Amino acid sequence: MRKDIYGNIVTTDSDDLLAGINDFINGFLSYTPEMTNILPAVSDDNDSCLANAYAAFLWMFMEAPEGKEKAHIFALAAQNLKPGATRREGLIADMALSWVNGELKDVLETAHTILTDFPKDLATLKLAQYHAFNLGDSLSMLRFANMCETANSDIAHMHSMSAFAYEQCHLLDKAEKSAQKALQINPDDPWAHHALAHVFLTQGRIDEGIVFLRDVSSSWNGLNSFMYTHNWWHLGVFHINRGEMVRALEIYDQHIWSQEKSYSQDQVGAVSFLARLEMAGVDVGNRWQEPAEYIAQRGLDLTLPFLSVQYLLGLAKAGRDEAILLFNGITKKSKSDELWRNSALPLSIGIFALVKKRYDKAAKYLGRALIHIQEIGGSHAQRDLFEQLYLDALLKAGQMNTAQQLLEIRRSFDADNVPLNLELARVYRHTGLDKLAHEAANRAQKRLLQNKVSHG
Repeated sequence: MRKDIYGNIVTTDSDDLLAGINDFINGFLSYTPEMTNILPAVSDDNDSCLANAYAAFLWMFMEAPEGKEKAHIFALAAQNLKPGATRREGLIADMALSWVNGELKDVLETAHTILTDFPKDLATLKLAQYHAFNLGDSLSMLRFANMCETANSDIAHMHSMSAFAYEQCHLLDKAEKSAQKALQINPDDPWAHHALAHVFLTQGRIDEGIVFLRDVSSSWNGLNSFMYTHNWWHLGVFHINRGEMVRALEIYDQHIWSQEKSYSQDQVGAVSFLARLEMAGVDVGNRWQEPAEYIAQRGLDLTLPFLSVQYLLGLAKAGRDEAILLFNGITKKSKSDELWRNSALPLSIGIFALVKKRYDKAAKYLGRALIHIQEIGGSHAQRDLFEQLYLDALLKAGQMNTAQQLLEIRRSFDADNVPLNLELARVYRHTGLDKLAHEAANRAQKRLLQNKVSHG
């Protein structure tokens, strides 16, 4: 019997296997590529229940049908090895099989059992938060974190996981405090950077967010493609809000769409960022084509609704025929799955209508989807894409009353947002409210002038 880096018992006598297990745990929590070292480790010593379960997790993180097929092999192997494993390892094997089988509530129930008795198992905590996040269950994200805080108060990863859970529950002060605790222990913790980016965005502290993320961005070199591109995505969104479109495009080209282009999260990050740029009035040129080419290679990928609807957006914006195939797949999936029926299907109809310039229809279906939008997974910042698409449809459909209400609500927490104020100016000008239009336009121009002064 050996112990992993957090003191959990591991059934092995092999130094190499234990190193592979520790690499998976540390890489998972730190967002570094070393987590893939579990695969050669389990290949060399395939008698470990835990290592096979972790290998299954790794393949499932591909978020693609191919990954599920490979994960199934390792999940079954882990099940067969349970008799020689500890209780904790056997439960982790159960999580792996439940995940492969799509039984996500069982994954969370098993995680709760593990964390009740083994609160130092931070890899299980991270996995539990991943699934709760994808189910839109922010309260479970926080509950799982709270179960482990006392046992891990000296570990940065613990506080950054708590921080993001607090943020997703709109407990922003607690989120910021937890993120700062993480950074006191490890100033380079990328998940703490990420949690603070969310806090700054939600509170409209855009200038502060730009300075903070810019100052820590060098520490993201060497992270896995998701964490590297996603933290840069947040910095890019801040620049869009400030009207700094040249810088936003540079960030897209140099960082957001620069890493593992076949990976799901990199693809939807690119799609959502390009959509934001276009809605802010930026000509993105032919940039839709390359992400769509990679997305098309996924085939009919219905792994997660949050991902599929963004794949659809990317394919449709690039004019790819695969968009119709994916739309038909989402429609079929919606007939037997309530979550897809309530969220993914109306989003897909609305996205198709928006791309085809059927703006009233787009507004109708995108608005309908927003009722259930949290259930689709993703963060507040990521799901905001769908509200922005809804706003875009409203504006283009001439539904100015509803658009004005939403825009002014958004301005209440980001008064200097340049694209937002320019949109408000158009709304007020269109409706004959020239004084308000002038005020909104002046806010945008004042901010743009401040940008020039600050840069130079």
